[in-house]
Amino acid sequence: MFAVYILASRPRGALYVGRSNDLTERLAHHRLGLSRHTSRYGIRTLVWFELHETFAASLQRERAIKRWRRAWKDELIEAANPGWLDISGTWAP
Repeated sequence: MFAVYILASRPRGALYVGRSNDLTERLAHHRLGLSRHTSRYGIRTLVWFELHETFAASLQRERAIKRWRRAWKDELIEAANPGWLDISGTWAP
C-alpha cells in the first residue's frame, strides 16, 4: 500500500504533502529532522492520510493535492480531522 499524507506544524499552520510506501518509517524521518522542509518549519503532526494500492495512483493523488489551493487542503483535513489532531496512532501498517 502507498500512503499520501499531510503533516502540519499546528492547526492551519505550515503544511507538507508527501507520499510513502512505509508511512511509519517516513513519519519517523520527519520527526527526527531528516527532512529539511519539515525540520525547518516544525512540521511533525500527521493530520490526514489516505491509502492507495498502486504507486501510480498515489503519485497522481499527491501531485494533485500539491497543486490545490491552500483552502482546499484545509477543507480536506478538516472534513476528516476537524481538530487537526495527530492521527499517527490510527495508522496501522
